[in-house]
Amino acid sequence: MTPVAIFVYNRPDTTRLTLEALSRNTLAAQTDVIVFSDGGKDKRSWAQVEAVRNYVRSVPDAWFKSLTLVERSENYYLERNITEGIAQVFSQYDSIVVLEDDIVSSPYMLQYMNDALTLYRDEPRVMHVAGFTFVIPPVSSDFYFTPQMTGYGCWATWRDRWQQHFRHFESEAEALSGMTESQRRAIEYDGAFPCLRFLKRTPIPWDICWGIAIRKADGLSLSPAQPLVRNIGLYQGTHFHTSRLIQWYEFDREPLLRPVRLEKVEPHADPAVEAAFAHAIRDWGIRYTWLGRILRAVYRRFKRS
Repeated sequence: MTPVAIFVYNRPDTTRLTLEALSRNTLAAQTDVIVFSDGGKDKRSWAQVEAVRNYVRSVPDAWFKSLTLVERSENYYLERNITEGIAQVFSQYDSIVVLEDDIVSSPYMLQYMNDALTLYRDEPRVMHVAGFTFVIPPVSSDFYFTPQMTGYGCWATWRDRWQQHFRHFESEAEALSGMTESQRRAIEYDGAFPCLRFLKRTPIPWDICWGIAIRKADGLSLSPAQPLVRNIGLYQGTHFHTSRLIQWYEFDREPLLRPVRLEKVEPHADPAVEAAFAHAIRDWGIRYTWLGRILRAVYRRFKRS
């Protein structure tokens, strides 16, 4: 059974809901769970970190096969916590399911992940298994393949793919080295999804590094046709705060409440699905209410003046 690595920081409420939902999964009692708890940045955040850790320590033994808490002694930041945590898991296991601390999962998420990791273990072109889909794709099956890496707080991969291809790039030039112009256009869906701009951040986010690695390797992600998780931290994240009175996300949907029907097929990307994704992800999937449109127009006018 593939272990679950959960990466947490300073949100006890969403961490609790994440673990409670995971415990209701059909394979939870057979699953090893490792929680990687990042350290605080200051006195206030350390208090929240300790609240998270105290909750994790209180989780009933019966929920999972095992529950291990890894406590960082300092603030690693998300990228280091995730990449070092994945490396630690891969020192013992050959596959991993990754969860972040604001993900409520379907009771069938673990079953889907384990089935997918088993079915496509020997298909090296399939490099990533997503637990979420930004688009309801024009397909008749319960799953599809895409070169687009969807992380969204719930995903899985195999040790051999990760260790062979993942690099945490230190600069934009390093990340783009070896990418063709067509690959750059493709990963941004001809401008509909301008993700390469995140290469200017320090540190560079781990997920754009993994997405580029998959593109460079001509790899694919297996994605469910309906989401198996819901992100409950969309409007209150560390890097993003907003209100539903102003804007909402088109892809914010309830998780699928039945098993995903998976089968072994020849992996390939469907142009119709890719076109649907480009439409769904425009403006990062953000749609504005009437109040949001007014405030956005005022802001843009003020910015120009």
